[in-house]
Amino acid sequence: MMQHLAKFLVGIVLIFVLLEHPLLAQQPVATLTGSVNDSSGKPLASVKISVKNVATGETTTTETDSAGHYSLINLAAGDYEVGAAADGATSALTQRVTLTTAVNLVNFTLAQQPENLPNAPSPSPTSPSLSDLGFSESESQADLKRQALLDKRTHMLKIHQRMGLITTIPMIASVVTSFNAGGKHESSASRDLHVALGALTGDLYGITAYYAIRAPRIAGTETKGPIKVHKILAWVHGPGMIATPILGALAFSQKNNGEKLHGAAQAHGPVAIVTAGAFGAALLAVSVKF
Repeated sequence: MMQHLAKFLVGIVLIFVLLEHPLLAQQPVATLTGSVNDSSGKPLASVKISVKNVATGETTTTETDSAGHYSLINLAAGDYEVGAAADGATSALTQRVTLTTAVNLVNFTLAQQPENLPNAPSPSPTSPSLSDLGFSESESQADLKRQALLDKRTHMLKIHQRMGLITTIPMIASVVTSFNAGGKHESSASRDLHVALGALTGDLYGITAYYAIRAPRIAGTETKGPIKVHKILAWVHGPGMIATPILGALAFSQKNNGEKLHGAAQAHGPVAIVTAGAFGAALLAVSVKF
């Protein structure tokens, strides 16, 4: 009897508590989690994460673990300002988010400040640094974006150089087959082979030129020496690579019709030779020290 009475009294007390504080069992809570990485995707540990409730101004903080992850639980649902700041980062980042009762994911990417920037190694051991190009220490430290452009330019010009060497193979073969394509013992098969090699040369040349044209320019740098010669020769073989296939199409049509070369088609051979010579000289300019 006493046990039943005790249970009854406990029940009465709980009812009064819940009636007085009806939101205790209904307060919505949210979980916030995420990760922090640097610009290369590497996780950043010990990054300070601050979470400020916009409505109340209350701020909760935590730090990322060794894997760059963080997590906060039992946050009231609502609008928050979530910030991330790390030692060595160029700036802190803040995001405005609305947290719901579900698990909320907020990730950050922080740009890290390299130590001793002028002497910091580039991604490639052969890539130059800003100091190599004559920029002062203060200029180098203040311009991470310029260093990133320099690294990208170096990478694209390496591809440009490799593609240029590959392009020489069908180009030489195209020049060699041109003697049979337009000589006394010409045949349609020889002309077809010459045209195919010329088309392949043009395609590879277009890829080669793309990487040179699209490589970012670094303001304040001066072109000189072999690089300057290389660029000057590009003004010869560039137009030549456009004119050669056009003149070749005219020559191909006239030959297939049994005609002798006449008009602009007669310039196909000389233009092709000059173009190939200028292209070869451009390669030598940056391959051979003089």
